[in-house]
Amino acid sequence: MKRLVLFLLLGLASNLAFAQTGSISGKITDENKLGLPGASVYIEALQLGTSTDVNGNYALVNVPSGSHQLTISFIGYTKLEQNVSVAEGQTTEISLSMEPGVNIGTEILILGDRLKGQAKAINQQRSNMNITNIVAADQIGRFPDANIGDALKRIPGITIQGDQGEARNFIVRGLAPQLNSVMINGDRIPSAEGDNRNIQLDLIPSDMIQTIEVNKALTPDMDADAIGGSVNLVTRSAPNGLRVSGTLASGFNFLSDKPIWTGTIIVGNRFLNNKLGVLVSANYNNHQFGSDNIEAQWTDEAESPLTEEDIEVDPYTESFEIRRYLIQRIRRSLSATLDYQINANNLITFRSIYNWRDDWENRFRLTYDDIEPIFEDETENIVGYEAVAVRQTKGGRGDDRVDNRRLEDQRVYNFSLRGDHLIASKIKLNWMTAFARASEERPGERYIGYVTDDSFELNTNFSDPEFPRISPADNGDVALSNFNELDELTEERGETFEKDINGRLDLEIPLKISNNQGFIKFGGRLRYKEKERNNNFFEYSPLDEDAFANLGLLSTSDQSDADFLAGGQYAAGDFVTPEFLGALDLNNPNLFEREEAFDEYLAANFRASETITGGYLMWNQNISNKFSFLAGLRIENTQIDYTGNNVLDEEELLGEVNRTDSYTNIMPGLHLRYAVNDDLIIRAAWTNTLARPNYYDLVPFRDQRDEDEELFIGNPNLDPTTSMNFDLGVDKYFESIGLVSGNFFYKNIDEFIYINQQEDYSDEFVDDYVLFEPLNGGTANLYGIELSFQRQLDFLPGIWKGLGVYLNYTYNHSEADGIRNEDGEEREGLALPGTAPHIFNASLSFETKKLVLRASLNYADSYLDEVGGDDFTDRYYDSQLFLDINGSYAFTPQLRFFFEVNNLTNQPLRYFQGIDARTMQSEYYNVRFNAGLKFDLFK
Repeated sequence: MKRLVLFLLLGLASNLAFAQTGSISGKITDENKLGLPGASVYIEALQLGTSTDVNGNYALVNVPSGSHQLTISFIGYTKLEQNVSVAEGQTTEISLSMEPGVNIGTEILILGDRLKGQAKAINQQRSNMNITNIVAADQIGRFPDANIGDALKRIPGITIQGDQGEARNFIVRGLAPQLNSVMINGDRIPSAEGDNRNIQLDLIPSDMIQTIEVNKALTPDMDADAIGGSVNLVTRSAPNGLRVSGTLASGFNFLSDKPIWTGTIIVGNRFLNNKLGVLVSANYNNHQFGSDNIEAQWTDEAESPLTEEDIEVDPYTESFEIRRYLIQRIRRSLSATLDYQINANNLITFRSIYNWRDDWENRFRLTYDDIEPIFEDETENIVGYEAVAVRQTKGGRGDDRVDNRRLEDQRVYNFSLRGDHLIASKIKLNWMTAFARASEERPGERYIGYVTDDSFELNTNFSDPEFPRISPADNGDVALSNFNELDELTEERGETFEKDINGRLDLEIPLKISNNQGFIKFGGRLRYKEKERNNNFFEYSPLDEDAFANLGLLSTSDQSDADFLAGGQYAAGDFVTPEFLGALDLNNPNLFEREEAFDEYLAANFRASETITGGYLMWNQNISNKFSFLAGLRIENTQIDYTGNNVLDEEELLGEVNRTDSYTNIMPGLHLRYAVNDDLIIRAAWTNTLARPNYYDLVPFRDQRDEDEELFIGNPNLDPTTSMNFDLGVDKYFESIGLVSGNFFYKNIDEFIYINQQEDYSDEFVDDYVLFEPLNGGTANLYGIELSFQRQLDFLPGIWKGLGVYLNYTYNHSEADGIRNEDGEEREGLALPGTAPHIFNASLSFETKKLVLRASLNYADSYLDEVGGDDFTDRYYDSQLFLDINGSYAFTPQLRFFFEVNNLTNQPLRYFQGIDARTMQSEYYNVRFNAGLKFDLFK
């Protein structure tokens, strides 16, 4: 070890003190003056090279003084050669523009807009040391994807969890959202979610992002909190000349029969002799839609009329719901980027993005609740079922902002300032400081519900558990006048925020050993996070009870729909109108008595802070012109300070509970890269990563629910989940914009977290309750393969050269130990929650210089989503199959028409309980269509 350190020090000294060298820097752009990421910049005689960053910038350091020939190559573009003279201790600026075109025999393949985007992604992926997947901005446009989540689901190894028909959370290689990270420009995005660290991807329009980078094998200079993978969203950079582009579009949602409106504008230019670059972009999207939904909770136990003990019975629904949602989402996004090139060695960049989504929702829910068997006299033979019915309307205050609907106001913004410096034409110094904040507010959210005071007999049919049928045996039992008990009249406010302040410093020193180039890089990061949830909840009782005696006395509307997508047999019926609910003067003491409902929010409120300090050291070295390695170590220390509420009997606050903790993780890593030739690359990696527990899991709260005899508690003693990861990948690239790749991965995961359900729990406050507590499990082993193929079929004759194929397949397998059932016994044979065994993407495209057509298929297998108390109560996320089509036609290089059709399969969001035939939730969204014009003006 001492010899190795001495060897490195001598190498550094010889590089820094004695070599007569300079550097070359600049930017490589395409024919439209847009940066080309991943372009190879190489001096063959010296076996010295580098690649451009995501903006097309490069810096080639430690170049001997004298004349050299610079070679720039980029898949899909014509190779460039440029003579350059380097002076000792100085930086020579060389910026070049490349022309698209691929020689195919005697012909040249002309790149359209889609292929240019694909070329940028492939080149960047090829130049990376680690295993990554890249989606470039133009490539996002080739798929019918409105938000970042929908674009991600096309990438190998990624599945998406949706919300109201839009992609929201993502799973990487079978690992749940909380085991992955999302960043903007290398900075972790704070979460607006109250319970967890998940980032809602439907908050960010894809038009605001230049590149999506999915890092599946992290290097030591990256934050380590991403076991599955790290997604980095890179915002757009200032162009090299005046550029004005945008989108104007409208569409139609076939469920709501409402229009969709979308607009984007991007303006950029350079000033002050090209030293100052400015880019401003804005996006607006207004979508009115909805969903048709059924939900069920199943049981296989019932109380015997003979022994009053639980007996096993055929499964039936103990609760069944018919839901109708009416939703409007308005997204607004603003972004600004400024960069100032002080000189060839110093660049300062400011980036900012502000995303604001308003989500208004009305929900009408019919519930057949407390369903119980009817037994034949003096037997245990079930002859029918009975239940009560509840009709509930979700809405909000009637003011102009809330507008009689539940309003979820989510905002995320990020500001960062970065410096890139080249010291003495040798040493790269980078620094960054950033501030980010996420928030969610729900002002004046209201509910009103009526229940039948007596149970009534049902008509039931459970022979098809995918579509269980439940209805009253006598419709008179559910007449509005029979809903004569006001079950709830409430208003609540929800407020959650998280802010993140952080900075980092990186230093990279060149290292040359036996004429082979390399570098030593080290640095650190400091991040401070605050999280707080502060909700309240009030229940109201009308003083004039006669006016609210039954549902029939109030203003109602029929929400039944013969075309209900889950089936016309599900009739929702009549509900209180949102306008009536919103107009109620609830806080007038002459009309309503108000009571604070502590049990609804007191245990949920918390405060948390985290301080994360990280540092790393890594060595990247070429052993030959084919083989290189990257070895390093990352250390992260986490200090937490969490405060929660101790609530007794659901409403008595015993006081706040505060807990602090500190832990340190040491994570070594090794990456190997072997280029058989320029187009065939083998990569291998050994890495160690972590995932910190969800916020609410760490809160030292106690939530005692006496009515249900349930107890929920937090666990501030949770350890982070850690993983040792092994990756092996082979990539073959084609000059005609193509790629064949295969990757094998294995993860050994320790201390994963699950919610443990324990029966018959007792302590000084409760006796024989059901306890729910987050616990660290044992270990889990996850392995799989990713296969990918994309290629323009340029070998076909004539017009058929325009055909392109994109295919990828992922296989995941996992085994988890240490999960216990409700009786405390360890369960066997469980997969790690979130692991979809099979994922498949396919698309077929046709492209000419003006016309692009594409059909895209996305399939993800079903997987375990949440571990229950036993096999019967485990919840699964059902398989998904999406079919989308899109296309565009360029009237001129500056103006094109486009269209998108999404969800042609009318794929529902579906959960099932225990077995795939037993529906827990099935929510349908129908098809949506969008079309418009894109313009791009530049010089």
